Amino acid sequence: MSKPFIPAADRNKDPILVRLTRILDSVEYVLEIGSGTGQHAVHFAAKLAHLIWQPSDLPACQEAIRSWVDGTSLTNLNAPITLDVMQNPWPHVQADAVYSANTVHYMPEISVISMFQEISKLLPRTGLFCLYGPFNYGGKFVSEGNHQLDKWLKSRDPRYGIRDFEALESLATDVGLILQEDCSMPANNRLLVWARA
Repeated sequence: MSKPFIPAADRNKDPILVRLTRILDSVEYVLEIGSGTGQHAVHFAAKLAHLIWQPSDLPACQEAIRSWVDGTSLTNLNAPITLDVMQNPWPHVQADAVYSANTVHYMPEISVISMFQEISKLLPRTGLFCLYGPFNYGGKFVSEGNHQLDKWLKSRDPRYGIRDFEALESLATDVGLILQEDCSMPANNRLLVWARA
């Protein structure tokens, strides 16, 4: 079976890795939410050999992730698990950091809320949540490209759309996550990092 390939995931993997290499320096176990094709999981596990990477996604994505994971000999990359952010309870997994890329704009708001709440329960004190993607600031799009992406998302599902940074930060604060970094990334994306209080 040929492996699915998303060009954007290939383009952004190295800029994200530069940040994660520093941010996850003292981390042992990472849960990735919304692993998609599995491209990031394989790349990051290969480059960050000191940690154990746990990919996860919805049932429909499991075969795609396995096609990438099974093609490696990485001992620090686990087989993917099924995780829907709305399920209760979440699967039992050890994690002192959570990573998620390009997910919250593909979720209804209620799912975003559930994800933040469950991540807060999962993480130990000082555990990290790293969220990559496009975000609005002050209720405004930071680029015309992001505006067009938002229109396309809403055409697929009116509950989707680029999230406001301020709304995410308020949600994080409500569940005991404290903003550590807001990193500028290529192509009008950001990497937000919160720590569990």
